[in-house]
Amino acid sequence: MKEFFKVTPLDQVFEHINGFSMMPAETVEIADSLGRVTAEEIVADTDLPEFHRSTMDGFAVWSASTYGASEANPAYLTVKGTVSMGDVPGFAIKPGEAAKISTGGMLPQGADGIVMVEHTDVLDEHTIEVYKSVAPGQNMVEKGEDFKHGEVLLTCGKPIRPQEAGLLAAMGRTHALVYRQPVVGIISTGDEIVPVDSIPAPGQVRDVNSYTLSGQLAAAGAIPVSFGIVKDNAGDLISVCRKALGKCDMVFISGGSSVGLRDYTIDTLHALPDSRILVHGITISPGKPTILARCAGKPVWGLPGHVVSAMVVFAVVVKPFIHHLRGALPSMGTVRPIPAILSRNLSSVMGRIDYVRVRFREKEGQRYAEPVLGKSGLIHTMVEADGLIAVDMNSEGLDAGTTVSVMPF
Repeated sequence: MKEFFKVTPLDQVFEHINGFSMMPAETVEIADSLGRVTAEEIVADTDLPEFHRSTMDGFAVWSASTYGASEANPAYLTVKGTVSMGDVPGFAIKPGEAAKISTGGMLPQGADGIVMVEHTDVLDEHTIEVYKSVAPGQNMVEKGEDFKHGEVLLTCGKPIRPQEAGLLAAMGRTHALVYRQPVVGIISTGDEIVPVDSIPAPGQVRDVNSYTLSGQLAAAGAIPVSFGIVKDNAGDLISVCRKALGKCDMVFISGGSSVGLRDYTIDTLHALPDSRILVHGITISPGKPTILARCAGKPVWGLPGHVVSAMVVFAVVVKPFIHHLRGALPSMGTVRPIPAILSRNLSSVMGRIDYVRVRFREKEGQRYAEPVLGKSGLIHTMVEADGLIAVDMNSEGLDAGTTVSVMPF
């Protein structure tokens, strides 16, 4: 028996996120860690840097020896020695002394500042003139200034970007404990769907959703796996869904989420092991007929067949579930909105959140959000769009000139 929509508010859909388990942890090499999420708190086991380092080519000095130095009244310092790169200085700096040093070199004991080479003149091999004073700590990095021993470097749930990978490398770590990437199966359904390398007959369309959803999944840090096209046959769909559930951490059924005589998604979900329909319909547009079920402890989505609807539902609804599975903290999975001025009036239907595609336009130094209007089956509206704006469910629309928050793609 077909179930009819019992639409769920979007915030209540997100309440189901914590009902699904995060991926287990695994150890990977730092080179393979980009985009992964830390599964442990990482603490500095040493100071970074481990010694006082010069950030300039010049001379390491006891800074008080340069106070008041100017071109008219230079300070004269005795050159005690030279610090070679990678060496530990075998001497100390006292008042009135200096040591030649290169960028990255280790400061001798007693030195607390670097005079840039441009502010000095060499009188002979033992004497320099200094034309500009330096303050303590100037042109150098102190021991532990970046991170101190025992300080938390990365919290658990932190996505690793190139800078985090560099930090781990700086601490001498070759591996990182991260959450496993969720594997997501994609099943396209419908008698009208044909492979992309086929020429569609009248009434048929190519399987676009497999590719758009795969791209969105990869960008979100998941691993997409296509299970091909399943025609409108309940037995076949159940068989493929069981296969996908056995191999994947999440499953998409693209198409068949609305109420119709040939939509088998609900029947299929009921036939899967330990299944429960959590959501059948969400108060958003496009994407109202979206289904969420828990089957064998895993999230299974019934996504709209129209390409725009499916992509919007992924961006707005599914993506936070993906970030949860891959271990990211909620704040780490959000995209910072971009403010813009709405270029035209927008009407909306109360009782649902309308997600409108927009493109950015610059005019007289202002950033405008220009709606890209079109039906949910027209992919060009997504190609031309830079992001989405949301019209609140309690609003009948937005006026031109309103400042809106754009969720960038």
